[in-house]
Amino acid sequence: MTETGTVLVTGGSGYVGARCIISLLERGYIVRATVRDIRREPEVRAMVAKEIDPGDRLSVCAADLTADAGWDAAAEGVRYVLHVASPVLVRAPKDPDVLIRPARDGAARVLRAAIRAGAERVVMTSSVAAASRRVGGPDCEYDETVWTDPDAPGVDAYTRSKTIAERTAWEIIGAEGGATTLAVVNPSVILGPVLGRDFSPSIGLVQRLLAGKVPGLPRLGFEFVDVRDLADLHLRAMTNPAAAGQRFIGAGEFAWMADIARVLKAALGPEAAKVPTRALPDFVLRLVGLFDRDLGAMNGYLGHRYTYSSAKAQSVLGWKARPLEETVVDCGRSLITIGAV
Repeated sequence: MTETGTVLVTGGSGYVGARCIISLLERGYIVRATVRDIRREPEVRAMVAKEIDPGDRLSVCAADLTADAGWDAAAEGVRYVLHVASPVLVRAPKDPDVLIRPARDGAARVLRAAIRAGAERVVMTSSVAAASRRVGGPDCEYDETVWTDPDAPGVDAYTRSKTIAERTAWEIIGAEGGATTLAVVNPSVILGPVLGRDFSPSIGLVQRLLAGKVPGLPRLGFEFVDVRDLADLHLRAMTNPAAAGQRFIGAGEFAWMADIARVLKAALGPEAAKVPTRALPDFVLRLVGLFDRDLGAMNGYLGHRYTYSSAKAQSVLGWKARPLEETVVDCGRSLITIGAV
């Protein structure tokens, strides 16, 4: 069935944003995508063209989360907004505001532009990081009723930025939304096939395993979600009347790093020859974490199994995650294809 209307996708050059554009075009929508630098338009079109010919149904405009300019023009005449763009740094910043300010202020700019434009609904990409309790506590399962305390001791800058940005969006829609509704998607760790070299930092997990850049497999485990399923969840939250005013966790299967390594080796054979097989003792990661803030932030996850329920997305929106093996293998093969390992 062909859909109608124009959808604004923020962060169109990003890993999730590009997948959302593809899913929208496949369903017949007209898409307007934002990028920080308009010179990235050819890159966006090239990524999308790997899956579908965008033709004249995709336009690209410049708008930055840190500035007011461009947002009203970007939102003009749109029916829906997918606010996917968010500042992501590979390394944890010394100043948390480097992440918090653009995430919070960017959410405010996008929400208010959508409201002024009369958009029917905004779907915002948040994270399960905004739906968690203290890392290092007992193993448990979280759902959408849980909110992270951004001021709790030990909460990292990324988690704070996601939580504060989502809180800001809900506050604005509650106070100023009018006829515009909001739905939020909270994904777990995102994997899946890449379209280019601008992919999520989480892809670095598979990339580093394939490249043999990790000395062993620490006792770290996470729930993963396929980027294609995540795009589908955004579209379901965009159009389903029951999604208005709701959060939806998008999480697939839980896996330890050793599980990911086994899947890669079994499916990719010689191309996964560098993937390690030996376990990395906990004390090694803790020791390295003393000198590396990014690895140090992982210490609280060692040996723990924190999971997130996507039952609400399944029951309300009819969403379903594909098998983890498919996600991991497609991710690995795509990285090899683009020469990223």
